[in-house]
Amino acid sequence: MSQTLAPAAKTRPETGTTDADAARGRLRPALVLGALGVVYGDIGTSPLYAFKEAVKAATAGGASVPAAATGAVSLILWSLILIVSLKYAVLILRADNRGEGGIVAMLALLGARQARPGTGRALLLVVGLVGAALLYGDGAITPAISVLSAIEGVKVDAPALGPYVVPITLVILVGLFLVQHKGVAAIGRVFGPVMLVWFLVLGLLGIAGIIAKPEILAAANPLRAVDFLVHAGWHVSFLMLGAAFLAVTGGEAMYADLGHFGALPIRIAWFALVLPALMLNYFGQGALLIAAPDALENPFFRLCPDWGHLPLVALATMATIIASQAIISGVFSLTQQSIQLGFLPAMRIVQTAHEERGQIYVPAVNWLLAAATLTAVVVFGSSDALAGAYGIAVSMLMGITTLLAALIALRWGYNPILVFAVNGAFLALDAVFFAANSVKLFEGGWFPLVLAGLVALMMLTWKKGNELVEEARAALRLPEDVFLTGLQHRDLLRLPGTAAFLSAAEHGIPLHLSRFVERNRALMERILIITALYEETPTVPRDQRAHVTILAPDFYRVILRYGFMEEASIPEGLACAVESRHLPPHILDDMTIFVGHETIIPRNDKRGMAPWRENLFAFMQRNAERTGAFFGVPTRQVVEVGTEIEI
Repeated sequence: MSQTLAPAAKTRPETGTTDADAARGRLRPALVLGALGVVYGDIGTSPLYAFKEAVKAATAGGASVPAAATGAVSLILWSLILIVSLKYAVLILRADNRGEGGIVAMLALLGARQARPGTGRALLLVVGLVGAALLYGDGAITPAISVLSAIEGVKVDAPALGPYVVPITLVILVGLFLVQHKGVAAIGRVFGPVMLVWFLVLGLLGIAGIIAKPEILAAANPLRAVDFLVHAGWHVSFLMLGAAFLAVTGGEAMYADLGHFGALPIRIAWFALVLPALMLNYFGQGALLIAAPDALENPFFRLCPDWGHLPLVALATMATIIASQAIISGVFSLTQQSIQLGFLPAMRIVQTAHEERGQIYVPAVNWLLAAATLTAVVVFGSSDALAGAYGIAVSMLMGITTLLAALIALRWGYNPILVFAVNGAFLALDAVFFAANSVKLFEGGWFPLVLAGLVALMMLTWKKGNELVEEARAALRLPEDVFLTGLQHRDLLRLPGTAAFLSAAEHGIPLHLSRFVERNRALMERILIITALYEETPTVPRDQRAHVTILAPDFYRVILRYGFMEEASIPEGLACAVESRHLPPHILDDMTIFVGHETIIPRNDKRGMAPWRENLFAFMQRNAERTGAFFGVPTRQVVEVGTEIEI
């Protein structure tokens, strides 16, 4: 009979610290400053283009510039209050997975990874993965439109420089993607202070505009937005709603970056500085257009005195680079979580700052994202044209987030009537904005949707393919008792040292172990079967890392558990097992780690996926990061044993 050695000590699983320590960490002023740079970079640069696009959409239907400006300011103001302030800051930030946020954390919280085909949870998984994929589309568009809109400011004083806007933007973006491998730990320290200056400048520019034309303050009345939309006609209203939505894109970062800063610093930064600065600036731009309707081509930069245009272009460029860096880092983090929860194949992930968790670089994703972003700049050529491509993916993502948050609230036992009323109202609002953005589908909205569709296809194919592979493995895998009984009846050569066999399953004998014994008629003196699992919690404390079962003398099964925000390391996990005395120290001496290298052979029958999807999965599997490298095993210790698997 096997003997199980399980960890006994329990600590706070999300941090491994006491509640008091966590509370003190979340209240540090540095976190509020950091949130300005990382969380609010995207939404903070929206004044560069959002208001202008909303007014242009309204005037295209025949409205006067002053009337359109007042309606646009009112619409943007109340969109910020309803969507960002109430929905995200008050409601969505509550749906955390032990301190972590983001669409993948929501899926983990709902247990969607264990969904069985044909169930409601399986449909939920598909919806959630589509939401995660939409972030990749957003990640390609955000740097393009942000940097383009900042560089376009040079045309205010020097229209002759117009043809150079796209080349300058391309150079900046290429440089941004080239430095990703160095990490952002050092640069990140200046993100917060730069964005602090940026928001202060936004507010000051807005105040100057309001003083010149204080009648713009009438836009604070939400009826001004409603009245304008009602009388503008449905087509113009939809175009204006889609353009005004650009002012709230980036609000989803509040939830995605929850684990880095905590809810309190994010809320303080929003209500104390970001929201007031944005409101003042939009009011200021509206006031400017009432006084000078000809400033519509670039009201943001026209708010500034002539002497300050070039410094403002430089500051805006820095702010948009920070916004771009934040979205790129977010895509890296999302990729890591998706890999660890089994939604994407293993990729090379470089830890760029060993003293800080979450500072990572994913080369493959970096260059694919760079290609998509640079393509967007070349194809669309201006922030006006890119505005058509921006918004549709984010509006769909916000709707999915609202739906998942409602399911989480029901799972946590909140009153269903209250959940349906509150989340239903926000979902209806999301649906209105999505419908408005859908009008832009053929003007460029197809671009991020195509990118998101490709990523979602890869995620769903990888997950389904792994399920098929595991079914094939299970059919070939021997039970432990059958294998151990067989060893007693075979004359095996016992080799010195320890052999560790990595396995994807918690039960049964891995195929490469049984094949090794069958072909070599030999076995090491000490055997470990190691399985590394990612839990649907952000972190797992070290003293709960290893779970050891003694199958026979000197024959152990080791289950290592990691959170989806952690990097799984086999050496670190085995060290934890030795520290907790679940394994004897000498077992790590002279260790060879055997990894199964599986060649996927598509069967092209009707029992699996469509043939083209099986071939896509086989291609992804061939190009995935090697298992040993992904789990931090030194190359000199690894031996690969080949196996063919039909799916």
